[in-house]
Amino acid sequence: RVTVDGVIAVVDGPAVAAGRFVDDPAALALQRQGDAALDHDSPLAELFGDQLACADLVVLNKVDQLDAAGRAAAEAAIAAGLPRSVKLLPARFGAIDADVLLGLAAAAEDDLAQRPSHHDGEDGHDHDDFESFSLALPELGEPGALIERLVPAIERHDILRVKGFLAVAGKPMRLLLQGVGSRLQHHYDRPWRADEARAGRLVVIGLKGLDRAAIAAAIAG
Repeated sequence: RVTVDGVIAVVDGPAVAAGRFVDDPAALALQRQGDAALDHDSPLAELFGDQLACADLVVLNKVDQLDAAGRAAAEAAIAAGLPRSVKLLPARFGAIDADVLLGLAAAAEDDLAQRPSHHDGEDGHDHDDFESFSLALPELGEPGALIERLVPAIERHDILRVKGFLAVAGKPMRLLLQGVGSRLQHHYDRPWRADEARAGRLVVIGLKGLDRAAIAAAIAG
């Protein structure tokens, strides 16, 4: 995230602690020996590395979901990827004082050469390793069954993120739902407006090659 005077990397603490954004070089080397098509680093690891390379400040989010060992593992992974001394701030639900975020005075535009990405100097490369699609969902009698179906669907298809809202019969407010990996959160966020159709919509995000039909069927049950 680029602010008026610096670059801020916001990272998911539990995901980093679990090693989801960090490649195992030895394991990757073994995979490449068996498959010549694997000539590219993990897009998640690349994106994570590029964000850390540019960051003037790193926000470690969702620390409330980490125990001491998990937080230490996340901080160690971040420190290993930082090319220079950068402050790391813990956060819960992304809550950081705006004065902290906007008062860096880092002048990031003055030292772009010190913030290289994985593909500087390459022609024709872009991060098309991710894809997303949306699902329309009818009004639900209750949300529990759908949420229970979401977790195995996320794990089976290696879905990275889901976000959206649901309509629940008898409830005047819409149910906001979001998840990173298999960690789902949901709460009622605001009343339905009179001009809105009472229907839900979920956006599914993952690596390129998602089986959209299978995911849609699994979520619909």
